[in-house]
Amino acid sequence: MYSVKLGSACLLRFPVNKHFGESFFDVWFCDSILLHKIVPSAAAGNIINMLWQLMEIGLEELKLLQTVLVLLTTNTVVHDEVLSKAIVLCFRLHFTKDNITNNTAAATVRQVVTVVFERMVAEDERFKGIVEQPPPVQGNTNRRSVSTLRPSAKDAYMLFQDLCQLVNADAPYWLVGMTEMTRTFGLELLESVLNDFPGVFLQHQEFSFLLKERVCPLVIKLFSPNIKFRQGACGAATPAPVEKPYFPICMRLLRVVSVLIKHFYRLLVTECEIFLSLLVKFLDGEKPQWLRAVAVESVHRLCVQPHLLCSFCQSYDMKQHSTKVFRDIVNALGSFIQSLFIVPNASIAAAITAPAGGSGSGAQAAAQGGPGAGGVSNTMTTQAAFEYRGTWIPLMTISVQGSAKATYLEMLDKVEPPSIPEGYAMSVAFSALLDLVRGITSMIERELAVEEEAAAEFRETHPDLEWKPQRLFIVSGSHLVWEEMVNASWCGLLAALSLLLDASTDETATENILKAELTMASLCGRLGLVTPRDAFITAICKASLPPHYALTVLSNNTTNLSTFSIQGQSVQIISPSSESHQQVVAVGQPLTAQPQGTVVLTAKNIQCMRTLLNLAHCHGAVLGTSWQLVLATLQHLVWILGLKPGIGGALKPGRAVEGPSTVLTTAVMTDLPVISNVLSRLFESSQYLDDVSLHHLINALCSLSLEAMEMAFGNNKEPSLFAVAKLLETGLVNMDRIEILWRPLTGHLLEVCQHPNSRMREWGAEALTALIKAGLAYKHDPPLALNLRLQLLLLNPLKELSNVLHADIRQKQLECVLQILQSQDDCLGPGWPLVLGVIGAIRNDQGESLIRTAFQCLQLVVTDFLPTMPCTCLQIVVEVAGSFGLQNQELNISLTSIGLLWNISDYFFQRGEAITQELEREEEVLQKQAQEKGETLNRPFHPAPPFDCLWLCLYAKLGELCVDPRPAVRKSAGQTMFSTITAHGTLLQRPTWHIVVWKVARLAFKLQSSTTADKEKIESGGGNILIHHSRDTAEKQWAETWVLTLAGVARIFNTRRYLLQQLGDFFEAWEVLLNHIQSAALSKNNEVSLAALKSFQEILQIVTPVKDSDKAGDALATMGVPPVLVDPLSASGPGRPLVRSDSMVERLTRYIGAELQAPPPGEESALEDSTLWWSAWNTWYRTGTESTRPPSGPTEKLSFIPSQPFLTALIQIFPALYQHIKANFSMEDLKKLGVILHGAVSVPISSDASPFILPSYTEATLTSLQEAVLTALDVLQKAICVGPENLQVMYPAIFEQLLLFVEFSCKPPQYGRMETKHVANAKYNQTVLLSPQAEWVALNYVPFAERSLEVVVDMYQKTACHKAVINEKVLQNIIKTLKTPLGLKYACPSESTWKLAVASLLKVLSIGLPVARQHSSSGKFDTMWPELVNAFEDFLFTKSTPPDNVSIQEFQKNEAIDVEVVQLISTEILPFANFIPKDFVAQIMTMLNRGSIHSQAPSFTEAEIDVRMREDFSKVCFETLLQFSFSNKVSTPQEGYISRMALSVLLKRSQDVLRRYVEDERLSGRCPLPRQQVTEIIFVLKAVSTLMDSLKKTQPENVDGNTWTQVIALYPTLVECVTCSSSEVSSALKEALGPFKDFMQPPVSKVQNGES
Repeated sequence: MYSVKLGSACLLRFPVNKHFGESFFDVWFCDSILLHKIVPSAAAGNIINMLWQLMEIGLEELKLLQTVLVLLTTNTVVHDEVLSKAIVLCFRLHFTKDNITNNTAAATVRQVVTVVFERMVAEDERFKGIVEQPPPVQGNTNRRSVSTLRPSAKDAYMLFQDLCQLVNADAPYWLVGMTEMTRTFGLELLESVLNDFPGVFLQHQEFSFLLKERVCPLVIKLFSPNIKFRQGACGAATPAPVEKPYFPICMRLLRVVSVLIKHFYRLLVTECEIFLSLLVKFLDGEKPQWLRAVAVESVHRLCVQPHLLCSFCQSYDMKQHSTKVFRDIVNALGSFIQSLFIVPNASIAAAITAPAGGSGSGAQAAAQGGPGAGGVSNTMTTQAAFEYRGTWIPLMTISVQGSAKATYLEMLDKVEPPSIPEGYAMSVAFSALLDLVRGITSMIERELAVEEEAAAEFRETHPDLEWKPQRLFIVSGSHLVWEEMVNASWCGLLAALSLLLDASTDETATENILKAELTMASLCGRLGLVTPRDAFITAICKASLPPHYALTVLSNNTTNLSTFSIQGQSVQIISPSSESHQQVVAVGQPLTAQPQGTVVLTAKNIQCMRTLLNLAHCHGAVLGTSWQLVLATLQHLVWILGLKPGIGGALKPGRAVEGPSTVLTTAVMTDLPVISNVLSRLFESSQYLDDVSLHHLINALCSLSLEAMEMAFGNNKEPSLFAVAKLLETGLVNMDRIEILWRPLTGHLLEVCQHPNSRMREWGAEALTALIKAGLAYKHDPPLALNLRLQLLLLNPLKELSNVLHADIRQKQLECVLQILQSQDDCLGPGWPLVLGVIGAIRNDQGESLIRTAFQCLQLVVTDFLPTMPCTCLQIVVEVAGSFGLQNQELNISLTSIGLLWNISDYFFQRGEAITQELEREEEVLQKQAQEKGETLNRPFHPAPPFDCLWLCLYAKLGELCVDPRPAVRKSAGQTMFSTITAHGTLLQRPTWHIVVWKVARLAFKLQSSTTADKEKIESGGGNILIHHSRDTAEKQWAETWVLTLAGVARIFNTRRYLLQQLGDFFEAWEVLLNHIQSAALSKNNEVSLAALKSFQEILQIVTPVKDSDKAGDALATMGVPPVLVDPLSASGPGRPLVRSDSMVERLTRYIGAELQAPPPGEESALEDSTLWWSAWNTWYRTGTESTRPPSGPTEKLSFIPSQPFLTALIQIFPALYQHIKANFSMEDLKKLGVILHGAVSVPISSDASPFILPSYTEATLTSLQEAVLTALDVLQKAICVGPENLQVMYPAIFEQLLLFVEFSCKPPQYGRMETKHVANAKYNQTVLLSPQAEWVALNYVPFAERSLEVVVDMYQKTACHKAVINEKVLQNIIKTLKTPLGLKYACPSESTWKLAVASLLKVLSIGLPVARQHSSSGKFDTMWPELVNAFEDFLFTKSTPPDNVSIQEFQKNEAIDVEVVQLISTEILPFANFIPKDFVAQIMTMLNRGSIHSQAPSFTEAEIDVRMREDFSKVCFETLLQFSFSNKVSTPQEGYISRMALSVLLKRSQDVLRRYVEDERLSGRCPLPRQQVTEIIFVLKAVSTLMDSLKKTQPENVDGNTWTQVIALYPTLVECVTCSSSEVSSALKEALGPFKDFMQPPVSKVQNGES
């Protein structure tokens, strides 16, 4: 403390020394004291005074400055006037003539000014937190009143106020003693204070007052020369204030303005508005270039401060009646850039001189090309530059991105305006523009990101609440400010950027411009500003395409860019230049409706395209409606580059289909895969878009696609598939939210599928089907199986494709279905109806291949997926299968579909229980829903049970197919339907059978009405298929269908009769069936009629159930008659019995109950059966009567003659029918039967069919018809045999019928008055067959008659003793019938006939004669004997001659038959003469006598003569005569008389012949006698020989004596014949003489009965 006081005292007493050495010591001493901080406040004044004196005398000036600086910096004791004097001292030293002193003083002044304000800051810091009562605000009258300020603040205030005074060339208030001051230095000091201590002015009202009242007016005043100056006036470089711009002042003023705006904008709102307006005016083209350069540097400084710009907008642009400062700045910057191209600087013609100071590096960079000069390879210039309409402006590297490093604003040492290098102003403006965009967008996006982050956090913590933007942004109006900033700036920015983009020759500059446009577009999108967003995107799009091309392509998408200019502003929108200063990388075809020339793409176009892709990829969420602009441009670019869609929608390089090929450079060829990749990733990234943005994307693609569709109308040019392909890509990557985009997406693709251009159509279908398949394959949450609505949504477009008529679309649709079935079978669930609807959407105008593909799908469904689909869909499957059967394009598919219906029925049968349960559950739900709505359940076949309805639907479809125009379909459908009913009908409940029965009955009626089809011959069945003659007309083909239907209906009635009988109207159905059968049987079509009978026969195979006690088996089988006489009509379709397991039987019982068992037989059921069968009998009788009724006359036109198979089938029905009606079968019915049988066998056949039906004439075989007739009678006979006694009265009628048939052997029946040819004649008369009139041929009835005769004999053997047979004279009728063939003998049509007749006669007589003898007294056989003797005589002495070709052996056999007849007479008739009428016996003896005489035919040869004379027959006759003549048992004298008379005649005739021969031979000499005479003598000799042999065998007592006399008398005559010359006669003579040796002596006589 002592030292301090001492020092202070010394300083206070310090005198001023005039001498230099002393003064130096004094200064040094003061410095030392100051450094030790021991100067009191009082001593400080002395020190300053001492230093002032030294300054005035010019001593130690530098030391003085140092001392002042030390004094002021080391302590705070200097204030007020002392401080003012110290500062003035420094100022005065600054203006000395010594440069070193000047510079040092300037630095000292700057430091001292800084110290003054630092003291104030320190002072404020010390008093921080102390609340002081602010003094009342004083008026502005006393500008020097600073009583409210503390000491340091007061010093700073006074200093700053005087600086303003000095700059304004006014006297200072505080700095007393100032003699000189420059404005440049004063402005620098002001700038330094304002820039370094902004808090002082903001915290103290006094200082704020200075800013408003002193600084701002000063700046405005000093700006005046710059505002009024126009280009062309040259100002002198003198500091005198004249009305012209002065670079040092103007440059410093702009620096001050920059500081004021930067730090005190909110304090000086109005003043800053003025400053900014002035700054904008300085950019005007009429201002000097240096002024514009420093002005643009100042603007650049503002542009890197986005928050400041935001404040401008908020304070000026958003206020009414205020200057739109921010907008003006941006527009001025744009206008400035445009003016550089439009009004090039004429003064810059000489070489560019490097500016001093900081501009050197920029100039050097410009000269060397700099980092920005890389550009695109092979560009026209090596330096980065802008070129527009002949104006070339180089681009220089000015500053680092985001910072405003000025060049000319830092030239504080320059007095004259510097030379501005070419391109500098453009480079600064370009950087300012980019920094402006970058700053604004960064600032807004950061704040938006904060808001979005807050929204995300809110949604996480409150998922159920709706997010509302934070009050922070709403209250402050941030959004409004951001929107206003964009609205105010986008026009100017877009104008400038578009121009720069068009003029840019540097890749980096182009990239920066594109990035700026991209960020602005993104920002506009995020803020919801549609117009500016679209404008920026349009600019990028236009830059991506060739110049003239762009204007036409985008004219429909957005308004022309020039409409965005702001009225009243100097912003000009310049159309892009058409000059190309870029490398051409591609030549391609434009995408236009009309063919045009080629267009070129440059490297810049590709670069812009990349930016466009980047925009869409990264900012797709904010594009909104401008997606259409982006996608339209990409579409055209893709087209020009020749990219074509591939699998999944990805674009691949490909060649144009028409026109010149696309020409691509190697560089772009390398980029194409990358571009394609980016394009794909662009649409893949759509999965990150929100729903609204995604809809915008979809709508844009759809709109593009519509344009492409319109362009593709009416020409064959390949369409643009870009939109369709990208719709596919977009859909594929957004499967997780497919619901929101599915309808617009698929709706448009369905429109594309209907386009007339095949390529467009093909891709539409490809995209749609790919999306459907992907949608079904995607793992949705919840799964598709549980999400009915989504599944139907996905499948509905597939169904809608069915409405498209194009075949290729249908093919795609079906292929899609096939793939869905193969991959998604278990997930379809409720989607099955749609899938089945697609499969079944077939039309007859579709080709075979489409129908075949659809049918493959159906086959897959039926084969693999029936168990997986809901049972409610089974009816749809049936309907679809039926529709394939009804289509007429592919016959094989129709037939196979019927097979599928059979498979479906099998599935119904096997899964019946499960299907029933599910259908009943569904029925309950539907019933409940209908009740809730107050409606009745309406479904087909209601109220049948649901499962039965399924069957009925199946039968209904098959019924439709049964009347199909194609015969093969009808046949297959009929077989399948009836096989199905037969095999699976047990599942149907009883009421359902009522529907089935009448349905099939109506079907039969419909088919009956269809048989009147065209009779015109069908040559072929299509293609190379030949049609059999039995099917060569439509009528015949319909007939076949009727045949199958009848058979099926009959089978149903057969197998289900007991079930059907329980229905109320079964008898009516039975009658309808029989009527159908009768109608069909009487049809003129042989096939139909025959089938009707076979159906009739089938329903007769049913056997009425019998009681257990009456089980006698089948009556037919008992009688040996097979129950099935004709092969039943078997279905060749898929019908087959199913092997049923026990569980299946149990399952069936719930449907059929006791239906599988026949009802217990009782009187009622028996009566019902009887009624049914007698109805059947009446039908059979009517049918037989109508069909066998002969025509009434030969001239009657033969409309129809029944065929042999038909008649056969008709007759074969009777045995089966008889089994059901035999209990009440009467004689009248038998007569009806006889008429039909007789008529049937009488029907002739057509000669052209005879070779196939008739056996050869020599074959003893029956036709099927004849067999059937005999079988029918045999059945009757056997039934009578085992039946009750009263049936035996029918025997005679059966005999009568059979004997009528026997007569056919010799007299064929006549069919009415028809002329028929014998079969033999027709066989060899071929010309008759060719005549148009059909020739009818009678059958060969011989085998039939012979078989009938055999039946007669057989039956007679069994029934000869029956009373009815005796009473009705059956034996006489048999003999009478046989008389005809016996009499004809050799004249019979067949040799076998008379042989069979005589054999049969012998058999019948052997049985009948004893019966006749037994009843001889009754007189019932009296009329038989004449018939018998006539038959014998006609046969033994026939008038017919044997054929010439009969062999000796045959003749001998025939003679043996005659012998048998005689033997019968000798054994069965003559021995019983006493029981036989005498007349008959006499006739027999006469006949034997006649037979005993040898006879011969005149044509016999000598070799045959021994045989032909019937020696054995004569001998037998003779022996028989002798036997009964010589018999001791002769019962009547008449008999002996007949014998003796016969012998006498014989012996006398022999005597006469022998004598005549002896005489004739004697007279003839050596001439031989005639052959006839020789033959006669030989015969006589043989007769004698026979007589002798007979006499030897006869008992002597039986021979009359007269007879012996006559015999012996022959001997001499015989001896006379010994001399004959004929060896034959000699031989016969020897045989005749031989027996006489036994008569050489008389035999011993014996007396018997008194006679000798």
